Amino acid sequence: MTPQEKHVEVDLWAPFTSDTLLEVRSGQMKPLPGSTTVSAIDKSVVDGPVYIGPDGIADDEHDLVFHGGPDKSILGFCSSHYGKLKEEYPTAAAEFQPGGFGENFVTERMNERNVCIGDIIAVGDELVLQVSLPRQPCFKLNQRFGLKNMALMTWKTSRTGWYYRTIKPGTVKAGDKIRLVERKYPKWTVERVQEYLHRNKGDAAMNEELSQIEALGAESRGEFQTRVVKQKAKERKARESVTKWRDFRVVERKQQTPRIVSFVLEAVEPLTDPKQVELEPGAHAKLKLGNGLVRAYSIVDGNRNRFQLGISLDDKSRGGSKYMHQQGQVGHVVQVGAMTEGIQRARAAGNHVFVAAGVGITAFISHLEALAELKWSVVLHYAVRSAEEVPFRDRLEKLGDRVILYDKSLGQRLDIPGILGSMKWNSHLYFCGPKRLMDEAARETKARCIPDGEVHFEAFEADISGDPFEAVVANKENMLLQVGGEESLLEVLQKHFEVDYSCSVGNCGTCKIGLKDGRVDHRGTALPEDEKATTMLACVSRGVGRITVEI
Repeated sequence: MTPQEKHVEVDLWAPFTSDTLLEVRSGQMKPLPGSTTVSAIDKSVVDGPVYIGPDGIADDEHDLVFHGGPDKSILGFCSSHYGKLKEEYPTAAAEFQPGGFGENFVTERMNERNVCIGDIIAVGDELVLQVSLPRQPCFKLNQRFGLKNMALMTWKTSRTGWYYRTIKPGTVKAGDKIRLVERKYPKWTVERVQEYLHRNKGDAAMNEELSQIEALGAESRGEFQTRVVKQKAKERKARESVTKWRDFRVVERKQQTPRIVSFVLEAVEPLTDPKQVELEPGAHAKLKLGNGLVRAYSIVDGNRNRFQLGISLDDKSRGGSKYMHQQGQVGHVVQVGAMTEGIQRARAAGNHVFVAAGVGITAFISHLEALAELKWSVVLHYAVRSAEEVPFRDRLEKLGDRVILYDKSLGQRLDIPGILGSMKWNSHLYFCGPKRLMDEAARETKARCIPDGEVHFEAFEADISGDPFEAVVANKENMLLQVGGEESLLEVLQKHFEVDYSCSVGNCGTCKIGLKDGRVDHRGTALPEDEKATTMLACVSRGVGRITVEI
């Protein structure tokens, strides 16, 4: 009886001191089922002795962006998990065999519950390894087994595997004994690290402790270090409780199309902490313009010290785009406030489908480039008025056949129903464009019952108008505010209080406030359905009659 068939008999909580190397496996890169992304996750048995060096098995291929390297020379996985997986996912039972999770070392008793970060083990007579990282599964497991939530469930149940770094190279073979040589961090099992890495991310004390474990590989340790920095920044912001505006100077200006101008803005006094400077693709910047207006724009690329915007001259401009087009010459100084986090990468998706029109490309271009650099499956459907209306053309051309252009002047039309009907299994959708495109996208995705978690909407305009209403601010002495038909609740609140906000079109959720009583016409895309009874987006949503809110 094989280990995967007798999983009930293996006590996964039993302390580990020794085990047996059942198999050594290696793999080559090839396309995943239903995706153009390539992976070496499907591994085969290697017969005879195998040499393990600093980077693992010589013939074992890796996507070096996420796999391989000193912290990931060998991937281990407990074969006793496979029997349970067969029971839980019968449709994929045939695929749950040793090697299916991409592991190099197949063991029977070593698992996430009894293996600790920093453990030093000896394998056979020569090889010495150290446990370095929990494996962080991605969408490739979903594609591998044809199960959308497979990667998610593996870390929820701590059946992910773990990585080793090579301490002393050597030759091993199936049947070699594995011995625990040293255990420096007995309380930090792989499963317990995963608890704070994935399931309980907000524990500041644990994030601090894990950020200081030297044996923890850079991938995970860096994540905890970043959380510590963000937590301290959040606490600092809470103490200051006001928006800090910084002076930025226009250092480059380029006419991208007849309607779109790009601006590179550089901080007059740059931030010096590198971790404060970083910015993920798809972020927004809030600009205070010289005419008294405050506007938020998608950041094309850059960081918190130097970034690029692409701004279209809107026919219905309320003064923001007109100001930048007229006044935003090289040398001009504007103030920049909060910069939001970027678009969250949909790690469970095997395919990424972007749909944009006009200046909407500014929200996505750096995200597209980042996904393409990772060699993930990505496509952009992009609608423009004519060929001369394509901004950042050189960058889009580098994406090659990942970009499908729809030229209105040639009679070409963006077909959202067709795009949705032809997209591959396990795709994540991203939309950015004018209100008509966004309304159609929302309508068509809802009609096909595509879950909210599989669609990202990035509007660049919003309808804030409607019937006048009243808002009682419960935690500000029940102050009664009147909101006119052509102004937002956010604009009225800002006349009296400091209120956080960023995009101003309902994308980011920064302006979310509490809803204590009353009916609301919810607008925007940043508020999940299960929060609409108790919260609202102040920048776009409107009350009906009188509502009571809390800020």
